[in-house]
Amino acid sequence: MKDKRPRNLDFSTLRLPLPAITSILHRVSGAFIFAGVAVLLWLLSESLASEEGFARVGQWLDLTIVKLLVWAVLAGLLYHLIAGIKHLMMDMGIGETIEGGLLGARLVIAFSAIAILLTGVWLW
Repeated sequence: MKDKRPRNLDFSTLRLPLPAITSILHRVSGAFIFAGVAVLLWLLSESLASEEGFARVGQWLDLTIVKLLVWAVLAGLLYHLIAGIKHLMMDMGIGETIEGGLLGARLVIAFSAIAILLTGVWLW
């Protein structure tokens, strides 16, 4: 019997549907915020340790790179939250069709983009 399975699958030729991409990004954002929340907790701990620590954290947050880091962690949290709400709705039977999944993925991207942009405006 001849084996017709591909031997060297080129992942760059695969075209994943939008719901698959948003689901993968949901998992990636979860892993990202696992490390990012540690940074935010360290900043909180430093700011609560003493008056000097609070002033130091305030000076760090004036730096663009630190603001970008905090914004990235908050962006991951927001995306994970919005995509998680979509997954919970699907668990309740809402949006389980192909059309519903595509609409849900589009809404996740739209709401996440708006929330992330508003968070960036708030930080700056």
